Amino acid sequence: MQVVRDPAEFRAKLLSWYNQNRRDLPWRKDRDPYRVWVSEIMLQQTRVAAVLPKYIPFLKRFPSVRKLASARESSVLSQWSGLGYYRRARNLHAAAKIVAKEGKFPQISDAWRALPGIGRYTAAAICSIALNEPVAVVDGNVQRVFRRLTGQTHTTADSWKTAEALLDPIHPGDFNQAMMEFGATVCLPGEPLCATCPIQAFCSTRGRDLSASRKPPQQKRKITFALSSADGSVRLVRRSNRDSLMPGMWELPATVSRRKPLFSLKHSITNTDYDVRVITAATADGTPVKLSRVSQLPLTGLARKILSRAGVI
Repeated sequence: MQVVRDPAEFRAKLLSWYNQNRRDLPWRKDRDPYRVWVSEIMLQQTRVAAVLPKYIPFLKRFPSVRKLASARESSVLSQWSGLGYYRRARNLHAAAKIVAKEGKFPQISDAWRALPGIGRYTAAAICSIALNEPVAVVDGNVQRVFRRLTGQTHTTADSWKTAEALLDPIHPGDFNQAMMEFGATVCLPGEPLCATCPIQAFCSTRGRDLSASRKPPQQKRKITFALSSADGSVRLVRRSNRDSLMPGMWELPATVSRRKPLFSLKHSITNTDYDVRVITAATADGTPVKLSRVSQLPLTGLARKILSRAGVI
């Protein structure tokens, strides 16, 4: 499918814009495969703003693939806390063990896809950025750009073919990042910034993305947790390893008490917005954990938020 009349001019304009306007993000400091890999896994289904405060601390704790491979899973999950989608951390840890055992990183995208947690997009992103492999990427931002350029809805297969046809074979990593950056900062959902668009001459819509599907409304839920601390310990509950959501993570005991809260806060997980109340109450639920050890546990993001607000960590 022909998307633009002059692919070479399109590439030149987009890359020129990217070189002048790209965000100063820590994972763009070098092209080390490990650092690029960690950033791409963190960015899966997660906003850049949420990843920024977690990326550097994670690398300081696990500065190499061997350090990550040799770490306990609980340590990896603890460092990941706050990013959500914890299966990504487990897959990253499992993949690091494979890479460390083999003694080298995969050198092509197909080999990266054999590792846990790495699909076509992630493999292409890693290899184009870190290894200069001429493979295209397609994410939600790229698909939206294609819809705006053509005014048509593309199938996933068509989007991949289009991305491959447009890819700059000399600078694949920069071009892929430029496409995603452009979608994330200019060709926005809803109301794009058409007045500052560097490639508007190629666009057939120049306006709202009317073909995009609407996101389902957020669900609302109220929940209360008990903050029970005594003798230098706080009571926490460990989620079952069989739970579909955040298995094995630690959190505060839930309660149905209606007493006046110590404090309240808001928290969102995927498509649910939580109105959270925290009360102080003695409870037999959970396990007493020494305060000095709490921050080392793989806490849920909400538990970490509550305990930080309460001054426990």
